[in-house]
Amino acid sequence: MAQEDLTDFGFVQRMLQHPLLRSFMLFAIFRAFYGAGILVVTWFLASETEAPLWVSILFLLGSMVFSRLLFRGLKRLGSDSPTTPN
Repeated sequence: MAQEDLTDFGFVQRMLQHPLLRSFMLFAIFRAFYGAGILVVTWFLASETEAPLWVSILFLLGSMVFSRLLFRGLKRLGSDSPTTPN
């Protein structure tokens, strides 16, 4: 029984060290916090201001592009080795 626990712990550690899984987890956490903030701002634009609906839609579209650029920059800052752009 104790041997199974050690094996499972090793498997979990290996999975957490895998670059693809780490990148996916980082992206999921980033999107959760960033997305919540974007929804609050969009709700404010749509309900509390006199701005037309298209302003909220443009804000959402712009935030999609900005979030991708921001995440790419954060990922570059967090990487240990330099990557070549594709």
